[in-house]
Amino acid sequence: MKQQITRFSPHQNAKVTAILMAIGSLIFVVPIFVLVALKAPAGTQPPMAMLIIMPLIYLIFGYISIAILSAVYNFLYKYIGGIEFESTTEANETHG
Repeated sequence: MKQQITRFSPHQNAKVTAILMAIGSLIFVVPIFVLVALKAPAGTQPPMAMLIIMPLIYLIFGYISIAILSAVYNFLYKYIGGIEFESTTEANETHG
């Protein structure tokens, strides 16, 4: 059965995506931090703030961008239609 998404909740989608982006940024920030620490001249330390600031930046900009994109989608839906997807239930599937 084909269905269309008629509305995205800007706050909910932005909140979830921003948190996922902040957590996901750690996949890149932590190894880069370790590399910088290993390559730093003796007696110097890499900026510890990087471990907090980078995920925070991803969180803020992720929230803002997804909230705006969700609002734009909601506005444009009535003119261009929504994202289509097909769904099925287990009762409709054949197991074999």
